[in-house]
Amino acid sequence: MKKIKTTDLLETLKADSRQIILQTNYLFREDPETLQKQPEEGKWSVAQVIEHLNSYGRYYLPLIEVSVSAPKFPPNEFYKAGWLGDYFTNTMKPKNNGQITNKMQAPKNHRPSRDLNNDVVLKEFLRQEHLLLDLLDRAEKVNLEKNRIPISISRFIKLQLGDTFRFLIAHHQRHFVQVNNTLKGVKQIQSDALRLHGV
Repeated sequence: MKKIKTTDLLETLKADSRQIILQTNYLFREDPETLQKQPEEGKWSVAQVIEHLNSYGRYYLPLIEVSVSAPKFPPNEFYKAGWLGDYFTNTMKPKNNGQITNKMQAPKNHRPSRDLNNDVVLKEFLRQEHLLLDLLDRAEKVNLEKNRIPISISRFIKLQLGDTFRFLIAHHQRHFVQVNNTLKGVKQIQSDALRLHGV
C-alpha cells in the first residue's frame, strides 16, 4: 500500500463500514429459516458467518477503543501501512471482482456454534459496526502508525492501528461475499425442494 492521506484512509474505511451496515440491515428481511440453514454439510449458515464476525469484534473493538481513548502520539497527516498488516489485509480482502480465491480455516476460538438466535446475532453485529464507525471518527485524533494492537491469534504480534482497522474491515468484506453466496445456495436448495414437491 502506498502512502496515503490519513483522512482519506479513514473516510474510505468508514464508507466500507457503512456498506456493510446496509447489507446487514437487508438480512433482517430474510426468512429466519434461510439464515439458519447451512448450504451443505460442514458449511456455515449466514447466522454462523455473522457470529464469526462478532467473535472478532469482541476481541478487537475494546482494544481499539482503549487505543483511541488515550492517544500518546499526535495524529499523522499521511499513513504508511506496515508490511505485515498490509500482507494480512491483502490476503483477507476479496479481489476486485468480488471473488475469494484463497480459502482459510478459522481459529478454534472463532468457530461459531450452530445453536444461534438470528436476531441476537444480527443486532450484536450492527452494534459493533456502529461502534467501529465511531472509533474511526475518533481515530482522526491519534497516530495510526505508532499505536499498535495485538492480533487475536498471538498477542506477541502487534499491528499498526491503521492496519488493524484495514484488516478488520477487509475481514467483514470477505465474509459478506460468503454471506451472499450462502444465501444464493440456500435459496436454490429451498426452490429445488418446492419444485420437487410440486409447490
